[in-house]
Amino acid sequence: MADLLSVGVNLEAFAQAISAIQALRSSVSRVFDCLKDGMRNKETLEGREKAFIAHFQDNLHSVNRDLNELERLSNLVGKPSENHPLHNSGLLSLDPVQDKTPLYSQLLQAYKWSNKLQYHAGLASGLLNQQSLKRSANQMGVSAKRRPKAQPTTLVLPPQYVDDVISRIDRMFPEMSIHLSRPNGTSAMLLVTLGKVLKVIVVMRSLFIDRTIVRGYSENVYTEDGKLDIWSKSNYQVFQKVTDHATTALLHYQLPQMPDVVVRSFMTWLRSYIKLFQAPCQRCGKFLQDGLPPTWRDFRTLEAFHDTCRQ
Repeated sequence: MADLLSVGVNLEAFAQAISAIQALRSSVSRVFDCLKDGMRNKETLEGREKAFIAHFQDNLHSVNRDLNELERLSNLVGKPSENHPLHNSGLLSLDPVQDKTPLYSQLLQAYKWSNKLQYHAGLASGLLNQQSLKRSANQMGVSAKRRPKAQPTTLVLPPQYVDDVISRIDRMFPEMSIHLSRPNGTSAMLLVTLGKVLKVIVVMRSLFIDRTIVRGYSENVYTEDGKLDIWSKSNYQVFQKVTDHATTALLHYQLPQMPDVVVRSFMTWLRSYIKLFQAPCQRCGKFLQDGLPPTWRDFRTLEAFHDTCRQ
């Protein structure tokens, strides 16, 4: 017999117990096979009955023998020692109604989660300690005046850089034409024409998008004095819906440190409306719902959905 390990389990007996379980399963399978086959291979009824009973008894004896062997080996396996005893909480595992009161499994899951939380908190603490966020005493005592707040540099990008970013985006999408103008100084306004589907007025502050208005391709986008109309809504409900979704997209694509990526991501999302009236809803498969096409575009996959089907 193999020596008992520190965990208190006889590995040799454990291996023999596994073999005994397999033998017991085979014996039980032979019993059911015998019942399934019934009385065969005998000409007379009496001969078939005697052969069936003898075969069935042999199979039952095999099951009894394998079961006794398994019980004997189970006593030799031993019980593993618990390095971290659960004390009274271990009694919860004896609850016969696990489906109604799964307290023990939930307790183990919470314990594992707390260990992971402690581990990741330790990693975060080590990373934060490497970054010195405290001011020295000398710096605090030099001047009692409050230091001027640093102005954000991403809001005052040069117009040439903005023009270059917009021109690169214009070259990326052949179906989309972008006309840039500055009627009110340095702030840019874009008139985006997407095929023959729609037109979008984009009001920018440096390289940040402040407002978008979507109108139909045939709608007028200028006021009486020849300026872009940034206040009037579209006359069509479908483009009013797209305007609302575009405003939501502006809130989704937020990366202040990389505003050019934000503009490029928004234009990529806007380009997905090139098939506004041709793409069916990815959920219901219909082209129209309540008289409107799928006006929502997923921010990640750019798939088309109706406003009620996307939830």
